[in-house]
Amino acid sequence: MKLDQEIFNVLLAAGAKGLKVEKIARHVYNSCNSIFTPLNYKDVHSYVTQYLTRCAKDPQSLIEKGKGYGVYHVNFDSKAVQQLMLNFSSSVLENCNEEEDKADDSAPQSLFDENMF
Repeated sequence: MKLDQEIFNVLLAAGAKGLKVEKIARHVYNSCNSIFTPLNYKDVHSYVTQYLTRCAKDPQSLIEKGKGYGVYHVNFDSKAVQQLMLNFSSSVLENCNEEEDKADDSAPQSLFDENMF
């Protein structure tokens, strides 16, 4: 569902501190509401509340209850979240580019070889 994905995206953007249910519901409502698919805020708020409480009960879930009343955040200890969070830092990309450059230098190939003409 689109609402589930938006809830996860909002919590991912919030980071380790998390957000309260009201703020999560407001962000989800604003991102999913449009002229062609109008949503009722009360329905979105109740869905977000039910979804978060249901997910927070499972210890292997992507979402867990945070500190404070009605605060939820992403469970960074979950293996599923660690699988989703890939590190695309510049150092990793530089290492990949260096390996590609070494492979290209060893056997240069030309699209327009002189022997063809």
